[in-house]
Amino acid sequence: MRRSRQMQIRCCKFFAIVFAGLLLSTGARAALFEDDEARKAILDLRQRVEAIRIDTDQIKKSSTDESSGSVKSLLDLQRQIELLRVEISALRGTSEQLSRELTEIQKQQKDQSQRLTDRLSKLEPSKVSVDGIEFSADPTEKRDYESALSVFRKGDFALAQNLFVGFIGRFPGSGYTASALFWLGNAQYATRDYKEAIINFRALVARNPGHMRAPEAVLSIANCQVELKDLKAARKSFGDLIKTYPNTEAAGAAKERLAALK
Repeated sequence: MRRSRQMQIRCCKFFAIVFAGLLLSTGARAALFEDDEARKAILDLRQRVEAIRIDTDQIKKSSTDESSGSVKSLLDLQRQIELLRVEISALRGTSEQLSRELTEIQKQQKDQSQRLTDRLSKLEPSKVSVDGIEFSADPTEKRDYESALSVFRKGDFALAQNLFVGFIGRFPGSGYTASALFWLGNAQYATRDYKEAIINFRALVARNPGHMRAPEAVLSIANCQVELKDLKAARKSFGDLIKTYPNTEAAGAAKERLAALK
């Protein structure tokens, strides 16, 4: 725009100089020639001035068009910049929204993972120790055994029998089995089901003769036999107990009862 303005100024100056020169030249020649020649010279001068004016107008128009084109280009560029700003703002908002959603998804995944870990940990076997024996038991196994034992201790021997029978059937290889047989036999003894009690006490001794409940199981067998009036079998059971487990409290009790039978 500045360059175009300078060109306009130069053209105007040139036009003024030429016009002045032509006027001087024409005046000088008018004194020497006839009127027709003067008129002819004037017409020629006018044509030349008009040509210069047309050239000047074209230069002005060209400058104006160039300036208008520059302004239009600037306006277009400004509009493009504004559109880019709007797009960048929208992308920034979208990015922030996606970031928030990603954070929420990660939190949900973490919570779900923790809940799953907690559930799995409840299903995983754990170390337990019962009647001097340490073994692994899954949560369901541990819960069912403790539930049956709790019922026995409350004195509901009939229900305890059912619970222990069900437990042994579901977990035949469980580390709880020997203890479950012992408490099942005691629940049957309490309900005077002596024959079934003898079967379960003997199953305990046969399964694990070194079990800490084994001496008590043999003593209970002898007591069941006394209740069944099978004194011969009872004496033998008392004797086996004294011989096999001589230094136990059960063996001391067996000696007293054996002496009472005589």
